[in-house]
Amino acid sequence: MGRSRRTIPEELLLLALDPTTGTTAQPQSLDLGLAGAQLVELALAGRIAPDGDRIAVVMPRPTGDPTLDSALELLRRRGSPVRAVHWIGGPRLGLRQTYLSHLERCGMVHAVAGQMCGVLPTTRYQATETAISREIRARLDNAIRTGVPPDPRTAALAALAHAVGLGKHLYPGNEGRSSRSRLRDLIRHDPMGGLVAHAVMDVQNGAAAQPRRAQAAGAPPGPGPGPGPVRQPAARATADAAGVPLQSRHGHGNMARVGAR
Repeated sequence: MGRSRRTIPEELLLLALDPTTGTTAQPQSLDLGLAGAQLVELALAGRIAPDGDRIAVVMPRPTGDPTLDSALELLRRRGSPVRAVHWIGGPRLGLRQTYLSHLERCGMVHAVAGQMCGVLPTTRYQATETAISREIRARLDNAIRTGVPPDPRTAALAALAHAVGLGKHLYPGNEGRSSRSRLRDLIRHDPMGGLVAHAVMDVQNGAAAQPRRAQAAGAPPGPGPGPGPVRQPAARATADAAGVPLQSRHGHGNMARVGAR
């Protein structure tokens, strides 16, 4: 698959794949990152645009990418701009598996069947087009090393990688501390990527659920999540933001299939 056909969700997923184990790093926050990466890709395609902390559809014409077009149609049906934090915190069952299956069809990964605890069937994914994975990583490394402002696509990818916690996966240990710090700093180079990355982090911190809880209690909605967001584990924050029980969000077969636990 050529460079022009790789989307930011696909690149984020390739960055998260562990080449040794075939599992995905940060699986719970990665699901949020993939939803956010779709927004960035749609913005780069001119289909949506930021409106404060909200996302507005500015051109409903399909992109030709079925997964992106499904997200675009859902946004269009909202009828009015939606807060990025609420969109990213909504249920996205199967999104990671959808992209893994797509990468497998394109020949960029291959599935390896296995078992968990000797009983439960699992599927791990190994990268086959390692040159592409190296090229993606090299773009981040170059932006970190040189300090030269990256192109919007690389800046957005860096922002999302930081937001979902891939910094420790890409640049581990004490020796990677300065690289992780520079990765975080790249968030400022793309407004849409920065908006989405902050929304991903807010969902993990439970900020997405707070305005809804306030309105449910009869309090007037504020302009933002309010001071001091309640810290929660990422999985709990995601479930709360989506308004679904934790077991229903993570209890589906996709998590077991990718062997990401």
